[in-house]
Amino acid sequence: MARAENKEMASPTAKLVADVAKKARIRKKLTQEQLGKEIGFSAAAVSAMETCAQPASDEMLAGLERALGDGMGLFEQARIYMRMEAYPPQFKPHAPLEQAALSLHLYSTPIVHGLFQTEDYAQALISGSYPPLSEQRVKQLVEGRMVRKVLFDREPLPMIELILEESVLTRVIGNAAIMRAQMRHLAECARRRNVTLNVLALDCGKFGEYAGDRGGMTLVETPQHEHLVYLEPQDESLLISDPAKVSTYAQRYAKIRSQAMGPRESLDLIERLAGVEE
Repeated sequence: MARAENKEMASPTAKLVADVAKKARIRKKLTQEQLGKEIGFSAAAVSAMETCAQPASDEMLAGLERALGDGMGLFEQARIYMRMEAYPPQFKPHAPLEQAALSLHLYSTPIVHGLFQTEDYAQALISGSYPPLSEQRVKQLVEGRMVRKVLFDREPLPMIELILEESVLTRVIGNAAIMRAQMRHLAECARRRNVTLNVLALDCGKFGEYAGDRGGMTLVETPQHEHLVYLEPQDESLLISDPAKVSTYAQRYAKIRSQAMGPRESLDLIERLAGVEE
């Protein structure tokens, strides 16, 4: 539900969208009700957007682009900035690095990495997190997470490697049906030419070595061939650029990879969990 205090807390992009949309609507001699019908929203929703009581959703921005954009792409561009503003504070500095990366090496421990989550998995995960979030905030975060997937098909194609703990595959988020769909999605991702997926088995430490005991990490190679490490513990974030520290993390990641199953064996496990038959 739109709240009056949202008007004061609205982001700069939301305020710009509201101003441009209202001016464009008036210029086209459309009422709020007429615009709403054209883009699939109520007059009240259009009014809430124009007053910043409820910022435009991704779906509404797409409609505004069709109805008011005049081919300039202003609302389409606003979708990018609105998504960025919807990310959790700790993730915002990392988001542009992720989208521009030449390569990503990901080690995910408690849950499926956000880039690889299905919408249902993300919805169940975020709506069940603590502290509880409003339905609108959950929707924003899920939308933002799904939009990150454009990275997989970006040109030039980034090289993405994901190492998942086996416990992630068996930890039920939502329900069994959501998990089966998530496993099928992981299998589809693993078949992409620019994606490598490895599973770190539960019993990998039985010979006395377990390099993944310090938690997840993201290794990033930027377009300038800089190498960075991104960590996100307990709603905090840390971006590491010091070459010596980055080298240590890269070596640790390489050790984790060496202890994991190979891509073919990992895919076989995921397909079994998804119920995929040969």
